[in-house]
Amino acid sequence: MAQAAKKRGLHYLGIADHSQTAAYAGGLTIERVRQQQVEIDALNARLKGIRLFKGIESDILADGRLDYPDHVLSSFDYVVASIHSLFNLDRHEMTQRIIRAVSHPRCTMLGHATGRLLLRRDGYHVDLDAVIDACARSGTMIEINASPLRLDLDWQHCKRAKSRGVRLVINPDAHSTTGLDDLAFGLDVARRGWLEPGDIVNTLSAAQVAKLLAAR
Repeated sequence: MAQAAKKRGLHYLGIADHSQTAAYAGGLTIERVRQQQVEIDALNARLKGIRLFKGIESDILADGRLDYPDHVLSSFDYVVASIHSLFNLDRHEMTQRIIRAVSHPRCTMLGHATGRLLLRRDGYHVDLDAVIDACARSGTMIEINASPLRLDLDWQHCKRAKSRGVRLVINPDAHSTTGLDDLAFGLDVARRGWLEPGDIVNTLSAAQVAKLLAAR
């Protein structure tokens, strides 16, 4: 993945596997987290022209907690909080669940904010304006998931996030090297939402991203 990203002209890449609750998707146990982080550190020591950031896509549990203890969450460069279960909560419960997650001091960004899968599954019921406001208060970023199955956050809510000063991150959600090319779809969403380079974290250099993440 690192070499494929470098070949595409990227200067850095975040590695964020599923967390331990998502056992069905090979989610990482705490021991496997430690192993992966050692491997990433070793790669960063010898790779030239590309930097890897240590991340995780941490499941948001039913009550809004993230599914690792704080000492594990603090070992990552960044934490993406996402929902992968219990989609049928009512609008108030789902909204409060997500607000609690994005308000966690170790949460860097919210992943695929509505959980929709285009032509397959509708998004869950959630007050996205309230969630965006919570992200603005906590300084939490929001993902534009560039997978053509998601394209979530949509362009209308990108405009809302921009108006509230929330920074967006375009994530290809790549599960293979070819998936890195889906960045183009995320760029299309950002353009439709009238976003500018300063609104998108991806436009920063590797050193600037490292400084931004370290400040959280």
